[in-house]
Amino acid sequence: MDRHAFSFLRAWKDDPSRKPLVLRGARQVGKTWLLREFGQAEYEKTVYVNCQRSPSVAAIFQGDLDPDRILQGLEIAARTTVEPNTTLVIIDEIQDVPPALTSLKYFQEARPDIHLATAGSLLGLALRADASFPVGKVNFLDLHPLSFDEFLRGVREVQLAELIQQQDWELLDVFRERLIELLRLYMFVGGMPEAVLRHSEGAPIDAVRAVQLDIIRGYESDFAKYATPSESRRIAQLWAAMPAQLARENKRFVFGHVRQGARARDFEDAIQWLIDAGLVHRVTRYTKPANPVRTYEDRGIFKLFLHDVGLLGALSRLDAAVLLQGVGIFEEFKGALTEQYVLQQIVSERDEVPMYWTPQKPTAEIDFAIERDSGLVPIEVKADENLRSKSLRSYIDRFHPDAALRFSLSNYREQEDMTNVPLYAIGPWLR
Repeated sequence: MDRHAFSFLRAWKDDPSRKPLVLRGARQVGKTWLLREFGQAEYEKTVYVNCQRSPSVAAIFQGDLDPDRILQGLEIAARTTVEPNTTLVIIDEIQDVPPALTSLKYFQEARPDIHLATAGSLLGLALRADASFPVGKVNFLDLHPLSFDEFLRGVREVQLAELIQQQDWELLDVFRERLIELLRLYMFVGGMPEAVLRHSEGAPIDAVRAVQLDIIRGYESDFAKYATPSESRRIAQLWAAMPAQLARENKRFVFGHVRQGARARDFEDAIQWLIDAGLVHRVTRYTKPANPVRTYEDRGIFKLFLHDVGLLGALSRLDAAVLLQGVGIFEEFKGALTEQYVLQQIVSERDEVPMYWTPQKPTAEIDFAIERDSGLVPIEVKADENLRSKSLRSYIDRFHPDAALRFSLSNYREQEDMTNVPLYAIGPWLR
């Protein structure tokens, strides 16, 4: 698969100020695969060790954290040698050994010639809990599920992916129906690498859905494994309520819809656990469209989305036939899948979670907004070809943004104060 993160990794390798790399991301987004493929493609040798699988590797970090001593132990464990600058050292499942995280500081200070990359499941949770983590001594890379562009390349539609990047609207209009069909497929398969791989190998839809359900069951097992019993129950309740929350026309998160009478303090820790695990994104409301928009953030009002559109469909038990036939995918679930899709592309392209806007009295809503140097760009998401944009029009009349975007199934269209972009071609517009 062609992952955009490869370009970041190449730049990291060539950076003379490179620090040990910490690769974060939800379970099953392809962290281990990415590092091993990168090592094979860009280095003469790769040394891979797994802290969870090998007790002897974990034990290396229980003593002195001198980098030379650790390297000697890793060489023995991997039955090879580490050559500075030409070997990529990968420490996987590093979250299971907190001293290994601490050791990254000493590698940065004493052995900058060692190209060291680490990854682990639920690493975000481990970093939150580890007070001794060497802040400022590492480089971070967040890996997300495949974007639509990466999905197209993964299913051998490279020419269409390149056409979208070129924004050749005449040719894109020629292939419009094919692109919409591929967009429907992406909304079902999603961006989890194993699901995309199974589909690209010709597996039936039921087999792809089985992969998604296995991933979901793995996440749910983690709730009990990595959280306290009381916290685990709240996380599970919150997770199960996600489809119903997103199915509402007003997708603002309501705690009382998770459990009757619940308040923010009952589930705030559970939300943060899911965010740290990389499983949900919190889209908060802003009160004023000015840069930096985070200074006008209202954290008490927000929407929650999953990290992957395919898993949202699986968690919701949406029928594959409804998703893949006709325009049902854009009408069912009250646009939730479409907003989830757009959110996922924003996170993938910008490596940040956007915000949204609604007035104090919610008579209108701007689904998302992204920051550019020229100002805040409001985005309205339409699940079909309806170009009536009452909310966006109200926002433009009130705040006069330099640019405004409407994503729908309609063709590309420039208007005086907004641009309509087809949902299948939004990637370049999010940068």
